[in-house]
Amino acid sequence: MSERITITAGDGTRAVIATHGAEPVLWHMGGTEYLWSGDPAHWDRHAPWLFPVVGASANGAVTVGGRAYPMAQHGFARDLPFTVTERTDDTVTLRLEEGSATLPHYPFPFRLDITARVGPGILDFEIWIENTGPTPLPYALGFHPAFPWPFAGGERSADGGYRVDFQNPERPLVPEVGEGGLLLRTERAIPLEGATLPLDPALFTEALVLRDAASEWMRFTAPDGSAIRLEVSDFPHLAVWTKPTAPFLSLECWTGHADWAGYAGELARRDSQRLLAPKGRARHGVTLSHEAPVTREAATA
Repeated sequence: MSERITITAGDGTRAVIATHGAEPVLWHMGGTEYLWSGDPAHWDRHAPWLFPVVGASANGAVTVGGRAYPMAQHGFARDLPFTVTERTDDTVTLRLEEGSATLPHYPFPFRLDITARVGPGILDFEIWIENTGPTPLPYALGFHPAFPWPFAGGERSADGGYRVDFQNPERPLVPEVGEGGLLLRTERAIPLEGATLPLDPALFTEALVLRDAASEWMRFTAPDGSAIRLEVSDFPHLAVWTKPTAPFLSLECWTGHADWAGYAGELARRDSQRLLAPKGRARHGVTLSHEAPVTREAATA
């Protein structure tokens, strides 16, 4: 059974991290819960970690040394127990290593450490991936948090006033997603206006994948100007996703992405897959923060 670990900041901000998947399941500030509830009627997760692949793999498998290994969408880390290695009032570090549950799918030694830290208005993650084996380690990492929509009043509708703001203008084209979640080489247009994406549930027949994004942060912004911000370190791809009828929005960051339809090569040559040298370590970072509503005084200052 998964243990749930509560970490707290001095202002009362608190988070709960499950040892199952090292998944944040609660992020509570000022009497409001900002993580999605995990209601199984819509989506039974909160904020899973994705490793050692992101997205779907062609034919549900990856190829290593000419041999096919079954691989679930988004990998296996989100479905396995992590071990707590360090813990304080405001931080916890959880670890996943190779074992009987991983080797039939991914024949590599590795160490994945995820440190969660809560502070006033923030939930911060530092992720280290270590290649503990003698050969290069191909990997992708992703974070898939979801947030209630609406989270600050208003409606979940095309004219509800919610939007996603990006640090920089982004391309208003995203790959189409084909059968089994594989990416297609064709693109579709989205109503991205420079650095602003007005939200409409009808947009989300599939995830909106911003490959090689120009931004290192994006904000899920409410009509009153309050926002949930996701800022990343060494995650080149961003994504926005929900289901057309589900009351949440997911802001995602990835180092890799799903296979292109028709790919039949080695995992190490999969597009955007990282290769970590033997005994090498790689660091990635994600910070979630809450931004207060914009007051009339601030807006006119």
